[in-house]
Amino acid sequence: FFTLLLSQNEVCFDIMDNPYPNDPALVSFTKYINVLDCIDIYAESQISDSKILHAAAIAAELLDNNEDGIVDDPAVEYYLRSLDAMMPIFNSEWSSGQDNVFDYYDGCISAALYRNEIDPSQPGHWGDDASVEEILHTINACGQLEVYPDTFGLDPNSSLMSDAMDIARGGQFLTVPNNYPEEAWYHYDDWTCDYQCMGIEYLYWCIVSDMGILNDIQTCNGIANEWEPCTPELFEQIDTLMYALVNNINYLLPQLAPDGNYCPTSVQINHESSNNPQFFKLSSAYPNPFNPETNIHYSVLNGHAFSIDIMDIQGKIIKTLINDKISHGNGQVKWDGKSDDGIMMSSGLYFYRLSSSDYEETKKIVLLR
Repeated sequence: FFTLLLSQNEVCFDIMDNPYPNDPALVSFTKYINVLDCIDIYAESQISDSKILHAAAIAAELLDNNEDGIVDDPAVEYYLRSLDAMMPIFNSEWSSGQDNVFDYYDGCISAALYRNEIDPSQPGHWGDDASVEEILHTINACGQLEVYPDTFGLDPNSSLMSDAMDIARGGQFLTVPNNYPEEAWYHYDDWTCDYQCMGIEYLYWCIVSDMGILNDIQTCNGIANEWEPCTPELFEQIDTLMYALVNNINYLLPQLAPDGNYCPTSVQINHESSNNPQFFKLSSAYPNPFNPETNIHYSVLNGHAFSIDIMDIQGKIIKTLINDKISHGNGQVKWDGKSDDGIMMSSGLYFYRLSSSDYEETKKIVLLR
């Protein structure tokens, strides 16, 4: 890892040379950072190291909101990786590199950043730093929209979010109306932004309102022509449908505002007792996400009794894979996506847990049907 201290920002990533300088889509870029094996950030030579590191930190904080070194939602991680999600950073809106990217890149791109709209000293601040907005667009479009289409789908009448947006706009408008109804609180009037574009913008406003990023008088006044519930309290009171979705733990959307610092001291998501011996270990399941089955690897001290369980999002045990077995060291166990009573579980987020008398470790797993 490369650590940069700029003002008070600490970012632990390596800036690499462009690994594909001859790719026609990427030929204009000289700098590169891979963020948590999810998003590739490419930057042109005019982009300072501090700005590309800032973008990487924002992306990492949005993906790994508790900053434990692991992407919060493994299903979103899977789609971002498999779709080759990319965030380009151009010197300006007139950069010739834009044509190369949008003409030839066959991965997932939803937004771009420009040199003059990145300010590491003001992470996500409206009008100063667009990193949170543009990177969040990319994560949402290439991640959540793919994983949870019934919740975040962008087409009319396609999802819980599209229904909520119709209420927020005061009606279902397939094109921008001449005037929004008085009761609307989301009234974006850019005629180039179609219904799907309105949806991705709406999701951004909801997430950052919930985070509190917009919570100052100057910002609230500045965005009032587009978005009204600028504080977490107003968002909760006014947009009750989206407030419930944004805070639904099933979707693992980021809750904490990025601050431009990302340097996790731990890469574990588990809760381990302080006297845990190093020979207790719950390794990653593979494949993850999975269908129809996955292998869970573990290491337990010889002669110790342990159990491995599968839990749903509410923490209820739905399948016991190993119960009070005396360990003989390393091992693995399969889960076929079924509960203890043989019911095939639906797609979604689950947890697998290794426990013994003085140790417990839990990790995430995603079943895709």
